[in-house]
Amino acid sequence: MHEREEAEFTRFVERHSRFVFRVAYAVLRNAHDAEDALQETFLKLYRNGAWRDVSDPHAFLARAAWRVAVDRLPKRDDRESVALDLLDTPASDLDPEQTVIDATAQHLIHQMIDSLPEELRRPLALSTIEELNSREIASVMQLPEGTVRTRLMRARQMLREKLVAAERRTHATG
Repeated sequence: MHEREEAEFTRFVERHSRFVFRVAYAVLRNAHDAEDALQETFLKLYRNGAWRDVSDPHAFLARAAWRVAVDRLPKRDDRESVALDLLDTPASDLDPEQTVIDATAQHLIHQMIDSLPEELRRPLALSTIEELNSREIASVMQLPEGTVRTRLMRARQMLREKLVAAERRTHATG
């Protein structure tokens, strides 16, 4: 690769690495594994040069990162996942009491999402975290768009039911 192409690739990585990480994290649910998948994704793109002629980098990278992350699933262990939302929030911007309340709520929501069947959790993560639409998710997951829409609807319904049940438990004990 020439110096100009290397510089272009470096800019490409800098521009899209956060997105690739989030897609990998949505599959792997572990920051360390997602970082490994991010590196593997860009290494593959660097080696085969596929990044040069991409018309829609968002969809292309989502597919590439998704495939790498899914391929890594059997190899990973069950280490605890990191709540990335908390890492992105500067601690000095929040009231300490509100930080604890927010962390508890986020932890509960992450637990509820993690308890969803994998076939529902993955499209939900791509929809909510990556803000991909059902057509893009269908392309990434290589599923019919109608299947993606159905899975998203079922995942949201299950989460709604879990939240209502948790709310009822809170009011019953409080």
